[in-house]
Amino acid sequence: MRFTPSLILALVAIGCSEDSGPTSPNARGAWFSEVPSSGVDFRHDADIRGRLLLTEVMGGGLAVFDCDGDGDLDLYCVNGGPNGAGGKSALYTNDGTGAFTNVTAGAGVDETGYGMGVAIGDFDNDGDEDLFVSCVGGDKLFRNKGDGKFEDVTEAAGIDVAKWSCSAAFLDYDRDGFLDIFVTQYVDFDERECKGPAGELDYCGPLNFDPLPDVLLHNNGDGTFEDVSATSGIQALAGAGLGVVCNDFNRDGWVDVYVANDAYQNHLWINQKDGTFLDDAMLQGVAFNFHGRPEAGMGVVAEDLSGDGATDLFLTHLLEESNSFYKNLGEYRGFTDATGRAGLAASSMQFTGFGVCAFDAELDGDLDIVVANGRVRRREAPSGSVARPPLDLLAESNLFYRNDGNGRFEMESSSESELCGPADVSRGLAQGDLDGDGDLDLVMTHIDGPVRIYRNDAPREGSWLIVDAIDPNLRRRALGAEIELRTGDDTWVRTIRASSGYLSSQDPRAHFGIPSRVDATGASLAVLWPDGERERFAVPTLDSLIVVEKGAGEKMP
Repeated sequence: MRFTPSLILALVAIGCSEDSGPTSPNARGAWFSEVPSSGVDFRHDADIRGRLLLTEVMGGGLAVFDCDGDGDLDLYCVNGGPNGAGGKSALYTNDGTGAFTNVTAGAGVDETGYGMGVAIGDFDNDGDEDLFVSCVGGDKLFRNKGDGKFEDVTEAAGIDVAKWSCSAAFLDYDRDGFLDIFVTQYVDFDERECKGPAGELDYCGPLNFDPLPDVLLHNNGDGTFEDVSATSGIQALAGAGLGVVCNDFNRDGWVDVYVANDAYQNHLWINQKDGTFLDDAMLQGVAFNFHGRPEAGMGVVAEDLSGDGATDLFLTHLLEESNSFYKNLGEYRGFTDATGRAGLAASSMQFTGFGVCAFDAELDGDLDIVVANGRVRRREAPSGSVARPPLDLLAESNLFYRNDGNGRFEMESSSESELCGPADVSRGLAQGDLDGDGDLDLVMTHIDGPVRIYRNDAPREGSWLIVDAIDPNLRRRALGAEIELRTGDDTWVRTIRASSGYLSSQDPRAHFGIPSRVDATGASLAVLWPDGERERFAVPTLDSLIVVEKGAGEKMP
């Protein structure tokens, strides 16, 4: 989407358990339906050679974003490749209804090497979304030329990240107006072979290799980047990073970074406002689980899951480790591991979670959770597996949790659910309104398997609102802007954020569900911009897309 200074305010009408509530998924049918004829024919290639190399089980990510500026959400799928040489990643454009066309040929984004994840952001402030692709050996930066075609500017930009990168995120950590790049690094990989408990050949784990420190690339504002990992303090700790999310956790107006590490303590990098960061994960209660132990952190989301206005954290983990819900205590008093109290512990112990999304599926005002599962150690293939051998030994079904609005989640795992029923080796997961009907759909990747699109068919409990936030002086979307929707006594908080989950990027725009009980007369938006300024905007109507521009609202203290 191209942003112009004349844009002030645009309104676009867009026309799996036990469940004690009245809107049980089982009572109303499947909430998500796979769309087999979407036009997306991508299949991931993990370069499986029979040696059980660690790279084979890590998967690939995807991005849901507007590549050509026509207002609807397109799709980019990251591939691994045959014999490590790099398969073809793929780009698909959306006609606005959820029907996609493969436009990879000539788009300039298919050659990535052994690709892993993708981050989206406008690094050159020209109004178009660019792509940063993380890889096993040699990350890539693709500049959007403005017409849905890209050019590889990795070398020209001075980017040289050579080892094993996983999730990445664009952020403006020094508030100079240009988006920098944070890259999680995994392990110092080699093609060694490992064995399981019984002496059989099996996949290695991260502890079989040395962990790598993460990377921070500073945007110089002239199309080039400088590696500031050492001077910023990011290089001081190594932790086998997999998931990353950016958020102002201590509410000081400067963006911080949380990293989910695999088998090592997690990192919460607090911005010191001088170009440096300090890890505060231990003191804030998000380094270890409830028992004080590190877990296999895979994917991570930062959202207000408890509905109190504070940003919580949810992490996916390994088999026999529960996923983790860290509830934010507010006012930077830290977090508490509320996984058990929230009903999210026991149900996840038998799964290995990777991709994760938190969104309001049925538009009732609270955020639900979907987890993409798939093992990394081989076991007996489950019944209902749709994965091809030998990957069927890693297959698991996915999880969908419905938020009951009171801080607890209820799992839907119906065998009839197309999202939760079939077992596969799922990895990347991203959300976005693909068909333009106002609710959020899902896209999921699978190791050596297809990309699957799931249409949201949840019973609607209210209205919706999608909000985009633009800074006209920067000519781009204001990543990190916090959007608060106010309707009478009710408030909801979302953040303009793309990188989330595992190896993936979602639609950055803020999505709200507004339950039908709410009187939305006089509804307004309070926008906290990344530079600390606050403005208020009116909400003329619900069930619409609103684009707010910095400087066009009412100033707030």
